[in-house]
Amino acid sequence: MLKIRVHELILYRNFEENIFYDMAEVANEYLNDDSDKEVLIDKLYQCINEIVTIARDHGFNGNLWHGYLTYLLTTNENAFSMSCEKKGAIEGSINELAYHDLCIFKEAYDVDWNDIEKVLGVHFISMIRCFHNPDNLGIIYSQSLRERIVLLNEQLAKADSIQGMYDVLTDFYKDYGVGKFGLHRAFKIVSDGEVPQIAPITRTDKVVLDDIVGYEIQKKKLTANTEAFIKGKKANNALLYGDSGTGKSTSIKAILNEYYKDGLRMIEVYKHQFKDISNVIAQIKNRNYKYILYMDDLSFEEFEIEYKYLKAIIEGGLETKPDNVVIYATSNRRHLIRETWSDRKQAPDDVHGGDSMQEKISLATRFGETIFYGKPDQKEYLSIARVLAKRYGIEMTEEEVEKEAVKWELSHGGRSGRTAQQFINHLIA
Repeated sequence: MLKIRVHELILYRNFEENIFYDMAEVANEYLNDDSDKEVLIDKLYQCINEIVTIARDHGFNGNLWHGYLTYLLTTNENAFSMSCEKKGAIEGSINELAYHDLCIFKEAYDVDWNDIEKVLGVHFISMIRCFHNPDNLGIIYSQSLRERIVLLNEQLAKADSIQGMYDVLTDFYKDYGVGKFGLHRAFKIVSDGEVPQIAPITRTDKVVLDDIVGYEIQKKKLTANTEAFIKGKKANNALLYGDSGTGKSTSIKAILNEYYKDGLRMIEVYKHQFKDISNVIAQIKNRNYKYILYMDDLSFEEFEIEYKYLKAIIEGGLETKPDNVVIYATSNRRHLIRETWSDRKQAPDDVHGGDSMQEKISLATRFGETIFYGKPDQKEYLSIARVLAKRYGIEMTEEEVEKEAVKWELSHGGRSGRTAQQFINHLIA
């Protein structure tokens, strides 16, 4: 019986769960007369439970043991896998360590569980070698990513050499990357103890720029800035401001979907988390991805001071913002910090009243790209309604759509792209 030398792994270690180690122990010890068979069986069933859970969450089918090993290779962030992300195969001595570990993984892929099943008298190992997930869908990965991992799993299991495993694995790292940043596109900040953690957002809008009707100049500016950022050129922080419901947030979400394949990732940041931005940047500055820190509906009242953290990050702190990080924000205000008429008058007890006003407007000036999204006029609004009606197959003439769209906007907050979409949703329902 081939032993699984799991404890000899060098790079691929520190897994989040003990499944690999426990399954290896079962495979290595089931013929040992001194081993406690009941303990081995208990570990085996516990592992099967956890493997099936992973398969359900990720939408895996077929040989779940092979799928789990592939899952480890695609999620384990180590010196080798992170060096290969978005770059592919690399040179250097670290490859020797990678070959060593892949040799152990091949031993694991090649294990025949039939004899183990017979000796221990268990009945479910054969099931996880040919598992059928009822809906074939997971809640963690997108369908395209899941299909790519399924292909990788087949290639790794069928590889007849370590070099073959190395080639298909590094190709995957080049295309998708590794770990949470490679396999997900959007993230949020979670406070878990003293150090804030970056957690994946597993469900995101599938919107693309073509879904946004109109605003061609605005989309072109945002696209040009993002493409410069992706290509490693100088790019500006961007502020999308203007009327509500005009597509500011949707444009940024669409940008993420358009350029995810090129290594773009997005981290959503709320005002109360601005103090954590420095820590977040420290976690991502050495990764081979481009990150947008996304701040939606950004504005501050007079008494809120969180903007000071943001000012220091954008420009002014001792530690410069890394080249792989840019900030995109949306706001209904051009000047992000609320002003009053009294701010423009020097108060009796304010020696330098002008300085106080400059303090309030200086945040907006730190966004090098400011893009205005204005409310559409009547002609533009009706054009949006017509295009959306055609896109969703609404069986009405253009004249009927326009007539009903005008009625709708009069009682639903005025003209905007959001109002037009809500009108179409109403017609569909």
